[in-house]
Amino acid sequence: MMINRKWAVIILALFSVLLLAACGNKPVSQTALNKGQVVPMFELKDLDGKQVAMASLAGKKVYVKYWASWCPVCLSGIDELNTLAGQNNDFKVITIVSPNFKGEQSTDDFTQWFKGLQSEQTGNNLTVLLDEGGKYAQKLGIRGYPTSLYIGSDGVLVKTTPGHNSNDIIINTFKEIS
Repeated sequence: MMINRKWAVIILALFSVLLLAACGNKPVSQTALNKGQVVPMFELKDLDGKQVAMASLAGKKVYVKYWASWCPVCLSGIDELNTLAGQNNDFKVITIVSPNFKGEQSTDDFTQWFKGLQSEQTGNNLTVLLDEGGKYAQKLGIRGYPTSLYIGSDGVLVKTTPGHNSNDIIINTFKEIS
């Protein structure tokens, strides 16, 4: 009889723990529109030293291209991406470079190089953010360049694609993303 009572107490204790765990303090949030993980919130500087926060893009779809100055595939797509960034789409275009990470130049050297490139050929539609040391590249699992990230208006990372994506592919992909 004593053993049965002991098991009853143990089972009751386990049930209580499970019940409490099911009633945790989960924050109430809006229902995700897309499948995937929410993008980590970041604040990065642009080429002029201004802070840009991911939170400022809340409610907007965002195309992010991670690239490097030494990457020929990346450079061959810069003009095309600049054209896309200058168009009126239902998504924002951002590019991110990681100074002092995976062979990229320092922030100062990259900024000087890019501003020269920009005046020669690309125009000025691109937003270039600097992920110093690749902190967010690592969090996002960026393995190579270029890599495209498609983020829904709910902040969910819907798709990650290595390699170059043409403007048509980018536009058509966002037609399927909320």
